[in-house]
Amino acid sequence: MTTAQTPQLDVQPSPLALLLLGRGADPRSERGVECPGDLPEPSDPDLVARARAAKEKLGSKVFVLGHHYQRDEVIQFADVTGDSFKLARDAAARPDAEYIVFCGVHFMAESADILTTDDQKVVLPDLAAGCSMADMATAEQVAECWDVLTEAGVAEQVVPVSYMNSSADIKAFTGKHGGTICTSSNAERALEWAFQQGEKVLFLPDQHLGRNTAVRDMGMSLEDCVLYNPHKPNGGLTAEQLRDAKMILWRGHCSVHGRFSLESVEDVRERVPGVNVLVHPECRHEVVAAADYVGSTEYIIKTLEAAPAGSKWAIGTELNLVRRLANRFAPEGKEIVFLDKTVCFCSTMNRIDLPHLVWTLESLAEGTLVNRIEVDPETEAFAKLALERMLALP
Repeated sequence: MTTAQTPQLDVQPSPLALLLLGRGADPRSERGVECPGDLPEPSDPDLVARARAAKEKLGSKVFVLGHHYQRDEVIQFADVTGDSFKLARDAAARPDAEYIVFCGVHFMAESADILTTDDQKVVLPDLAAGCSMADMATAEQVAECWDVLTEAGVAEQVVPVSYMNSSADIKAFTGKHGGTICTSSNAERALEWAFQQGEKVLFLPDQHLGRNTAVRDMGMSLEDCVLYNPHKPNGGLTAEQLRDAKMILWRGHCSVHGRFSLESVEDVRERVPGVNVLVHPECRHEVVAAADYVGSTEYIIKTLEAAPAGSKWAIGTELNLVRRLANRFAPEGKEIVFLDKTVCFCSTMNRIDLPHLVWTLESLAEGTLVNRIEVDPETEAFAKLALERMLALP
């Protein structure tokens, strides 16, 4: 009895497959490549000591930024913590630091590079730490969208407003077309400014923040909003729909906040009597409408700081932050739970782990610059223009 031999096929992975595995590169995308060199083993018991030693050796030459959604093992080495825009501004306020190590995701490091001096070098410990939301709007897709708006005869009436959670290319497009950037804290002010400049807004790339701000905060109706799908001809919209709309929302979303549902809210109210539901505005509209409080990560933290002892809270945002807040406020008798029963970390944020941080700090301490994030001058100029418009908002 013989066994048939399976023929050896010379099959090469496609560029897209390599990209999704973090082993390829796309210069127009958030996703990057795996790090060169050898990372320390995750089980290495000396990782914490190695990180401390490398950071101490670098001294004031390095400034480590830690986003709220980072792992505890990484956040312990952050000189400052915060949301993406706060951290980028903190980096700009430290011109003496030669290296800015951004423990976050790709678009955040880009923003830090845009706002810091040319002498400063921004480093991302893992180049594959992208953002699924930012990936949902590419420069080519947005340029095509503008062509659609032009053909519909509305482009001159449209002001782009882009969420901070977007690539440098999208920020540059926004600046070039007279628009501004917004954060989850100042989206309403940004939209008010935009409607003073034009009759319509193209909101990129998070549909939920755009819809929630327009409807919940500014009193518009859901009918004032249309959803532009870059994967459909003309965005799946007619010229008449574009002419009638006030808010043209890009079909993008956060993979973490998009998981929360109305059922999540109803379930936690049954499980935890008297609970306060506090969610991020990147959540779906029906979730935001059913919540008791809505706001950015900084708002969430401040609300819990001011909450009375013994109060109960269900938080709709990334799990690393929720768990950290639950531990922080437990001694005060505040009960804090994750809004959904299903545990959900931000997978790209979690790419920045202790081995990557140790490798980065040790490389820099040895004089080897790794994983530098550098935005080209033209893109930087227009992106900075959009960011400066946001900074000038009243």
